[in-house]
Amino acid sequence: MTTTLFTQAYSEARTRLTTLLEIITEIDLSKKIQPVPNSVGFLMRHIGDVELLFAKNVFHGSEIHVVAKTLIDGEDTGAWTNLEEINTYLQEADHSLEEVLKNQPDDSWSELITTKEFGTKTKAEAFGRIISHTAYHSGQIALILKYGK
Repeated sequence: MTTTLFTQAYSEARTRLTTLLEIITEIDLSKKIQPVPNSVGFLMRHIGDVELLFAKNVFHGSEIHVVAKTLIDGEDTGAWTNLEEINTYLQEADHSLEEVLKNQPDDSWSELITTKEFGTKTKAEAFGRIISHTAYHSGQIALILKYGK
């Protein structure tokens, strides 16, 4: 039952992103708000990168392959301009994370996870981290869509 509740919370929290994906155009991908260096396309790709990293490293999705290009590059290189490619990547990230969440045993949410990025947290705390990460960047995307150039 616990895992079902976490999975439902994930699905609802991610609507902050999915509602935006319905209106984003390819032209929007390069929009930014100065002086912030990140474009809509970069943020979308970054969300997918981090969701896949969590699915693999935090929730033990060992079959998941991820090359976190936004983290590797460390900055927006302007490469994120293909809407279809980014949307496909985000769908893959969503599916991967939701599937590994569904497979977590109910009694595993208090298990401790240690990463170099955020230290030691329970799986439940890490779950809060990933849904807030996606919502945070989705808010940035919404502001850029409204005010960016």
